[in-house]
Amino acid sequence: MIRNSFEKVIDIVIIVLIGIFSLFCVVPMIHIFALSFSGNRAIMSGEVFLWPVEWNFHSYSAVFGDASMMRSLVITVILVATYTAVALAMTIMAAYALSRRNFKGRNIMFGLIIVTMFFNPGIIPNYLLIKELRLLDSPMSLILPLMINAFLLIIMRTSFTGMPNELEDSAWIDGCGHFRFLLRIVLPLQLPILATIGLYSAVDRWNMFQDALFYISDKDFYPLQLKLYQMVINSQVNDATAQEGFNAATPIPQGIQSASIMFATLPILLVYPWLQKYFISGMLTGAVKG
Repeated sequence: MIRNSFEKVIDIVIIVLIGIFSLFCVVPMIHIFALSFSGNRAIMSGEVFLWPVEWNFHSYSAVFGDASMMRSLVITVILVATYTAVALAMTIMAAYALSRRNFKGRNIMFGLIIVTMFFNPGIIPNYLLIKELRLLDSPMSLILPLMINAFLLIIMRTSFTGMPNELEDSAWIDGCGHFRFLLRIVLPLQLPILATIGLYSAVDRWNMFQDALFYISDKDFYPLQLKLYQMVINSQVNDATAQEGFNAATPIPQGIQSASIMFATLPILLVYPWLQKYFISGMLTGAVKG
């Protein structure tokens, strides 16, 4: 009885701590949401916290009316779709090869891949490599260097390795080659893992701006996160000074920044509910198999 009571207390403490940490994550986003829909006077006077004051859509009108912002959105969507497809294809092929029992030297090669998780050449060598390959100001500089993530490769290889050997043996008896076995048997059984890898890759590419900051200087190729970063940096001015010359229908920089953050964040957040069940089962499968 005493132990049960103690366990209940521990559960309550854990729930409270998780709730507090969740608030740390959610409250800033709610605040940004409130700022994006609030009027200039309310923002400048600091009246906005968790609910919009003087509701209006001026900031979003400015964001959606910005041709460069919409161009960055299109570039980012194309970039995410292309990168996710390429990353999935490369990870699948590498994981399949490294999971085959008769692939000589697979452990050595797998070890070399794991080494890349702990040792990185650094920013300057990477930049010089991209420059020598003549990929600066090219969307390919945001895809090719990141085609395979070692962590995601481990998850997929673990899942492939956990497949029954009898399934593979029966496929060979029926005349399957490697390519057909991979497409017809392996991949249909690995949908949770594929969804997990795809979601990780898409979120990683959507949120990343550092490589674009280093490799992309042409504003016509700015992805959304880099565009947002430049907007925030360029808007570091005193709000009181910035408001001079603005009328009630003209959003101030802080309102535009908040609307831009929501504009860049909501699309990827909407993806999670659709893939959540695959994501959870995929992580569990990749963690316990093998």
